[in-house]
Amino acid sequence: MSFYFVQFLTGLASAASLFLVASGLSIIFGVTRIVNFAHGAFYMLGAYVAFTLTERLSGALGFWGGIVAAALIVAVLGVLVEMVLLRRIYKSPELFQLLATFGLALMVEDLVVLIWGPDDLVGRRAPGFRGAVDFFGQNIPSYDLFLIVLGPAVLGALWLLFRRTRWGVLVRAATQDRDMVAALGVNQKWLFTSVFAVGVFLAALGGALQIPRDAVHHAMDLRIIVDVFVVVVIGGLGSITGAFVAAVLVSELNAFGILIFPKISIILVFLVMAAVLIVRPWGLFGKPEAVARKTPGLTVRPWRPLTLNERFAMLAVVIVASTLPLFGGNYALTVGAEIAIFVIFAASLHFLMSVGGLASFGHAAYFGLGAYGVAFFAKAAGLPMIACLLLGPLLGLVGAAIFGFFAVQLSGVYFAMLTLAFAQIVWSIAFQWVGVTGGDNGILGVWPDAWAAGPAHFYWLSLGIATIAVLLLRVIVFSPFGYALRATRDSALRSEAIGIDGKWIQWTAFVIAGTVAGVAGALFAYLKGSVFPDSLGISLSVDALVMVLLGGVETVSGAVVGAIVFKALNIWLVSQTDWSKLVLGAVIVLIVVAFPKGIVGMLETIRTRRHPDTSKPAMLASRIESAE
Repeated sequence: MSFYFVQFLTGLASAASLFLVASGLSIIFGVTRIVNFAHGAFYMLGAYVAFTLTERLSGALGFWGGIVAAALIVAVLGVLVEMVLLRRIYKSPELFQLLATFGLALMVEDLVVLIWGPDDLVGRRAPGFRGAVDFFGQNIPSYDLFLIVLGPAVLGALWLLFRRTRWGVLVRAATQDRDMVAALGVNQKWLFTSVFAVGVFLAALGGALQIPRDAVHHAMDLRIIVDVFVVVVIGGLGSITGAFVAAVLVSELNAFGILIFPKISIILVFLVMAAVLIVRPWGLFGKPEAVARKTPGLTVRPWRPLTLNERFAMLAVVIVASTLPLFGGNYALTVGAEIAIFVIFAASLHFLMSVGGLASFGHAAYFGLGAYGVAFFAKAAGLPMIACLLLGPLLGLVGAAIFGFFAVQLSGVYFAMLTLAFAQIVWSIAFQWVGVTGGDNGILGVWPDAWAAGPAHFYWLSLGIATIAVLLLRVIVFSPFGYALRATRDSALRSEAIGIDGKWIQWTAFVIAGTVAGVAGALFAYLKGSVFPDSLGISLSVDALVMVLLGGVETVSGAVVGAIVFKALNIWLVSQTDWSKLVLGAVIVLIVVAFPKGIVGMLETIRTRRHPDTSKPAMLASRIESAE
């Protein structure tokens, strides 16, 4: 019994640090509506800066002063980021904000390696809390007891800050209605800046307080950001009390899950998150959003099918691409096949986002399910490659059908978070079900049959399937189903009034996108000759989002261009420099700020300016929409 009590206290100690980071993200989102993927990077920076300061400053005053100073320094950096970058994208959809902050996170990850090196850093023990306290024969570190007390103390301080100060009243008012606060004469810019500074300070403080407990390393940002998103969504976006309760819940699930449910311990928190979102989409303590966010696709110029000349041009591009084996080596063909596969993957997500207005944060689940489907049929059933390519993606279809049924009941950021929860559940199953999936060791020996084994043959196969997939998705876009899907995206109430079953339409689109992503995963399994849980991971889902947004979410063909540019740039940077993430992150941030419409959107804008007559229908449609 005493062991379980100590385990409970350990969970509370972990909850304190998690609450600090989650409360910062909740405050930032509640006011600015920024989906800040870089919040984990500020947590990591707080740990690294605190390590440096506490190593150089002596004594108890030097240690604790270094902890607070580190949080303040990182908060100042956060203010600079907010003023230089985020102010430019406050009115953009969440996806553009996610892309910009993801690029920032990539840059920070390489910067900490550049400054502090790649090795793990072990910090000093906290002065005054170096011993342990005996609880019923079990020792618990005194520093953990300090963190247990600190969590509620910070919660109380934040409650007083938001309830008893004028600044706190303005922040709460901005959380409810930002436009009304601005109409009353409050300077929104500086209010947002101050809120961002407080949020970053809390994240950095959470990271700094971790150095006596854990080693500091350059991957801690991604590890914490997933848990933080889970906490914020369970507790309710913008709710500090919700963040505290959810942090305790998640930390205790992590503490006891490995003891009580060892085979599903990683899945538990995501199961809870999914259940909360299904039953109460705005979280335990959150409130429904009063104002709907801008949906990707609403500002698109009226789409049209390709003209005859444009179709011939696309055909010429495919023919030119098919000649790569005539002059490219095996490496170039392998890269070309991988790019073609990710064109399929990005196109599937782009279809869901641009036509359906549904931004999935966990689209890699269906990519990975397609890959595992091929591996199961090839290794367990011994089926030939053609049969595996036909049957493997069906696993992605089944997953999309099940998860999509629940996901389409939600919208906006809640839809995105539920798709993330489902993806993490699938990843956790693949990681822990070692007897079936091989766990972290993966499934090896998934090789193509002889007719597709050569690099040239596999490249042609990938290119051909990519061409067919893109064409089919484009046909669907301009079919009656595609028009019904866009009608649901643009106005759910109007589409329902004319007899369109919006939820069924969106669910069907979700299944189509998941199946196409499964096709990409099936090809990827044969390309690599193996399948690992990483093919289901959050990083791959974010890569897909980056491809779509780089190409242009508000275009019909942006995913193709975005996938080609992103994968080619990523592969080239990895081969040319050790700081590929730094350069790639800077490129992503630059494109979001300078070319928010994406590469294809930018080209279309240039073409419209050169040929203004072609923009008249779009201008007329825009005026009609404004009049309505």
